[in-house]
Amino acid sequence: MKENELFKASLNRAMALCAGREYSSAEIMNKLSSWGINDRDGTEIIGLLKKDNFINEERYALAFVRDKFRYNKWGKLKISAQLKSKGIPGETISKALNTIDNETYKKQMGKLLAEHRRSVKAKNDYDLKAKLLRYGLSKGFESNLLYDLLNGIDE
Repeated sequence: MKENELFKASLNRAMALCAGREYSSAEIMNKLSSWGINDRDGTEIIGLLKKDNFINEERYALAFVRDKFRYNKWGKLKISAQLKSKGIPGETISKALNTIDNETYKKQMGKLLAEHRRSVKAKNDYDLKAKLLRYGLSKGFESNLLYDLLNGIDE
């Protein structure tokens, strides 16, 4: 009887969490495990949450991509890696990343590098480009786009 009460309480708690913001299945499963729910019951709770649309991987991926691009100024590679670590399928990640406009993406990358340029101390142009390239890569932008931007080549 106590296990049934724990199941219901955990389901209600998970519903309340998911009503507040987007969560992936893996995040909710981790929370359920920390609350003492076994894997079998956790899988059942996840199924119920998906059925009632409390958890929707596509909606989660879209929100994650939008927020990390807009507010954290991350590139597609870093966003993709984070989504993979949260157990989001590759096809869903691709769909979500395709919502980013290419022009906006390149503008943001250029603006980010220009802002960083003001604080970078470099001995010469080669050193400056190397530091800016490393910074762009650390933010998750693609190397070919960074090379083109740093070499002044616009498509």
